[in-house]
Amino acid sequence: MTEQVDVVVIGMGPGGEHVAGELAATGLDVVGVEAELVGGECPYWGCVPSKMMIRAGNLLAEARRVPGMAGSVSVSPDWAPVAARVRDEATDDWDDRVAADRFTGKGGRLVRGRGRLAGPGRVEVDGQVFAARRGIVIATGTRPQIPPVPGLDEVPYWTNRDAIAAKENPRSLLVLGGGAIGLELAQVYARFGTRVTVVEAMGDLIPAEEPEAGALVAGVLRAEGMTLRTGARASRVRHGGDAFTLVLEDGEELTGDRLLVATGRRADLSTLGLDTVGLDPSARWLRTDGQLLAAPGLWGVGDVTGHGAFTHVAMYEADIAIRAILGEGGPDADYRALPRVTFTDPEVGAVGLTEKQAREKGLTVRTGLSQVPSSTRGWIHKAGNEGLVKLVEDADQGVLVGATTAGPTGGEVMYGLAVAIQARVPVEELRHMLYAYPTFHRGVEDALRDLRRD
Repeated sequence: MTEQVDVVVIGMGPGGEHVAGELAATGLDVVGVEAELVGGECPYWGCVPSKMMIRAGNLLAEARRVPGMAGSVSVSPDWAPVAARVRDEATDDWDDRVAADRFTGKGGRLVRGRGRLAGPGRVEVDGQVFAARRGIVIATGTRPQIPPVPGLDEVPYWTNRDAIAAKENPRSLLVLGGGAIGLELAQVYARFGTRVTVVEAMGDLIPAEEPEAGALVAGVLRAEGMTLRTGARASRVRHGGDAFTLVLEDGEELTGDRLLVATGRRADLSTLGLDTVGLDPSARWLRTDGQLLAAPGLWGVGDVTGHGAFTHVAMYEADIAIRAILGEGGPDADYRALPRVTFTDPEVGAVGLTEKQAREKGLTVRTGLSQVPSSTRGWIHKAGNEGLVKLVEDADQGVLVGATTAGPTGGEVMYGLAVAIQARVPVEELRHMLYAYPTFHRGVEDALRDLRRD
């Protein structure tokens, strides 16, 4: 039996929920399909609860910086209020009733289950078929990418979901993966007294970002007592006696009470029925055009498109898909100034291309670098002032194509540089701007001066 509707959205994470809700609010007959929780990874196991945990860890770090600057203080970490806030404030104990009601309140219909394409314009959910007059949107996100380490599939390792939901912090934690997710969670647990060891196969932490940022964060984490193994690959995992053993390729054995696997995320297109519309179900990502169209009447939104596993990318793409489905038109997606933040302390904001990426594109590159502790605000800030600003310029065009802003407010300092990259503001214009004193963002001016000497 087939039911006619206007739009079907498969996957009700941030992007999918936004598309479905906005279209339903216009009066269209919209079906949102979700197999887990409406709202997706971000509000329940990602952005929101993790930042609550980070906020708690940062408070402990700030308290420990009081000696020598503001007197003395005694710090006694307690995981209980952190776990309670995640459970009660962020996730409603992993209950999506509020989000589901928000969608249905706009006139949408929520169908629980796993949706898959059943031919052009058709979606099947547990035997029920919907025929979409206007279109279908795939917004199924990503899931943890688990490396093929021998023994890993036989042990009860953590993913980010387990680390977020933990009611107690373990005595020791092994973290496999030194990217944003692994480091954010590793630092939080370490600040609450967990003995943490991070293993990263690449030579630098946060390997997708500038090496200077990775080295900066590594120095801080080591100073906080964490053990880091970069350029190290796991060759085997064992679990016994309530302990994990991670064996590295060089024979070193690391042990911990828990093992967190944070080696990236990937889309799984194999179960979506893409072959029924002529698309490759074995592809790594759902390929889309500038209007997020993957095939006639079929749009992709969010992590599944491979443009960046960030909520802000999903919401940005959702708006484009909404306009396209409503026939309103609008500009194509533009990822030149794609921003991202690693919420460690120091916080690492980045936008656009890294130096390496710019050189690989064949650009004539100049870079500028300044150090936060050398700035007036950094000197004033003192304890916890580690940071830097790095600029990447297309010297032929005289515009910035990338920037990294690490420091106490790295993600916030990044904003002005994101505008500069998006609007292609000439570097000469940036040099002659006024930069408020004494601020962290004034370090941008110092980095611009450094461009002259590159």
